[in-house]
Amino acid sequence: MDALSQALRVVHLDGAIFTQGRFTAPWSYHTPRTDFAAAPPLEGGAQRVMIFHLIAEGQCFVEMGGQPPVRLHAGEVVVFPHGDAHLMTSTPGLPPPPDGPLLVLTHSPRHVDYGGGGAATRLVCGYLACDAALARLLFAGLPPLLRVDVRGSNVGHWLEASVEHALDEALAPRPGSPGMQARLAEVLFMEVLRLYMAEQEPGRTGWLAGMADRIVGGALNALHTQPAHAWTVDELARAANTSRSVLSKRFQQFVGSSPMRYLARWRMLLAANLLARGNASLARIAEEVGYQTDMAFSRAFRREHGTPPAAWRRRRTPRANGAGQTPG
Repeated sequence: MDALSQALRVVHLDGAIFTQGRFTAPWSYHTPRTDFAAAPPLEGGAQRVMIFHLIAEGQCFVEMGGQPPVRLHAGEVVVFPHGDAHLMTSTPGLPPPPDGPLLVLTHSPRHVDYGGGGAATRLVCGYLACDAALARLLFAGLPPLLRVDVRGSNVGHWLEASVEHALDEALAPRPGSPGMQARLAEVLFMEVLRLYMAEQEPGRTGWLAGMADRIVGGALNALHTQPAHAWTVDELARAANTSRSVLSKRFQQFVGSSPMRYLARWRMLLAANLLARGNASLARIAEEVGYQTDMAFSRAFRREHGTPPAAWRRRRTPRANGAGQTPG
């Protein structure tokens, strides 16, 4: 399993599709910044919310932060990995009316029909919630806006049809609809990340850019495949088919840390996942993430998370038990 799949499997990522909209020109609506305060009511333990919009029909523009408007076409998905405020509109520069639709994040999907009666655009809007650790790992170096054409991928048409079907079901709920929404939102997000990685431009840095690099990607895959292994930089360089000096330089350039520092952080993410989702002993978890003793593991965990693992688990468990119970 590659490093991207490992990261998304281990670190909690959940979401939903919350709006299907038919907008007729002229129209516009504003989505405020989705900061940490928006996350916990949606998904227990989450600390970051990312909005995405799938353009199912027609075209529109997205504006944000004084940047030039970006034209979006049917089949494209736009994701805001840092939760930045943005304006979706039929015409650049058109301000949202005070009585316009505010697409509030909610577990309960809804349909919006809005606009002036002109050319129609259909949007499917959703969110993904995750914890801050995943955001720091995956999204470092990403621009405020990711834009990809899913219809150009092998699974694009199937995925687009499945997302719309899931939302149609959610508007007339049947058993299993929320789970279907969450999985499809996650699959759509994974496909966006894969397409973004395949379209890398020279000069990009960050974890995803590193995954697309032959040397850094090889090292990341090795670390994620065997996180408990007693890696050295020399051994990791051999696994990535390069020299120690080249690996260290490129890893720092893309990921922003040394390979060994990255491994320590990834082990602590694995440990937090095991603590939150099970009742394994500290000694067992320590062994699974590459520590010889639970004392050494506890010291490393406290350095990373600011609290001992046993206390972290006690504080985390009540929130996890209450996840998903907030009404939409």
